Amino acid sequence: MEPLRRSLSPCSSRPSSPRSPPCETSVSVGIEAVLDQLKIKAMKMGFEFNIMVVGQSGLGKSTMVNTLFKSKVWQSSLQGLATPTPQTLQLHSVTHVIEEKGVKLKLTVTDTPGFGDQINNDKCWDPILGYINEQYERYLQEEILITRQRHIPDTRVHCCVYFVPPTGHCLRPLDIEFLQRLCRTVNVVPVIARADSLTIEEREAFRSRVIGCSRRGWGQCGRVQSGQGGQRLPLSGLQIQEDLRNHCIDVYPQKCFDEDINDRILNSKIRERIPFAVVGADREHLVNGRCVLGRKTKWGIVEVENMAHCEFPLLRDLLIRSHLQDLKDITHNVHYENYRVVRLNESHLLPRGPGWVNLAPASTQQLTTPVPLKVRRRVQEDPKDEF
Repeated sequence: MEPLRRSLSPCSSRPSSPRSPPCETSVSVGIEAVLDQLKIKAMKMGFEFNIMVVGQSGLGKSTMVNTLFKSKVWQSSLQGLATPTPQTLQLHSVTHVIEEKGVKLKLTVTDTPGFGDQINNDKCWDPILGYINEQYERYLQEEILITRQRHIPDTRVHCCVYFVPPTGHCLRPLDIEFLQRLCRTVNVVPVIARADSLTIEEREAFRSRVIGCSRRGWGQCGRVQSGQGGQRLPLSGLQIQEDLRNHCIDVYPQKCFDEDINDRILNSKIRERIPFAVVGADREHLVNGRCVLGRKTKWGIVEVENMAHCEFPLLRDLLIRSHLQDLKDITHNVHYENYRVVRLNESHLLPRGPGWVNLAPASTQQLTTPVPLKVRRRVQEDPKDEF
């Protein structure tokens, strides 16, 4: 049989040079089908996302999670029943599989009832930091096995939403102490909870405390007043932004992780609006012939998804629609990598196995100690580290 002769393309007649531009073929080879292959594989495996909500009791954490995913992810306590205040901080996690248009998301929500509810809140953050680092330790112990699973279960916390009480004042010492430790371990997104509870006078006092601050970026949050319709009133988070900068609290999205000019422009707009003034609601009401999520009061309805009323759409877009994968990438390439480097550096004091790292389980003190943020974000082209 005569062998097939392949016709030489015009590009193949000249020697290839590393400086020469890539040759574009006139006939499609099918490289664009790689995207379809990745999509099919991702649809089969599904996605994982782990979120933690931290804040005092009564700030609407459970309602906010249900509003974010438009489902009964977390069952809050029944109205009218007195729930005793827990004596110590307790962490509760629930896992649900949410499906939308064929895309499955395994969502794990961790709540922290009892945080900041005691008279003495000394070291009340230790159980939270211990839980976050414990998930890093589980992943590390699976990763260093000689024969490991094809898909390591990911229980690491990808994002922590911190609820600031709507006092109209600056951050409390408890908030500052906790956020300074938390931002070095996990991605932190602060929000102003129950923003509709601030009156006009409180909002104006909140804004007057930041006179002289040259940075702009007023968040817009409205409250429906009796006889005024839907008036838009400014709710400033500049005082909190100033506190975050003064105390070196680097919340998500961090400036040092902007990869290109497009990320820098998008994330700069988000950083100007943080902390988001949000309102949560899981009940629908009829407004002008359409059903909307909102909170019904004597003077009107506060619409959750209306930017003239609150900034919930910005929080939803950040956590789900635009930055969900980036939250997971920073968790793996930065926060987990920092924990991994520290733990492997400690392994030189331990007896080694035959050509492998013999890593002992982490102690309680190691789990509750924040890891310094030193490792920069790795690009995807870098090869994986070898032990």
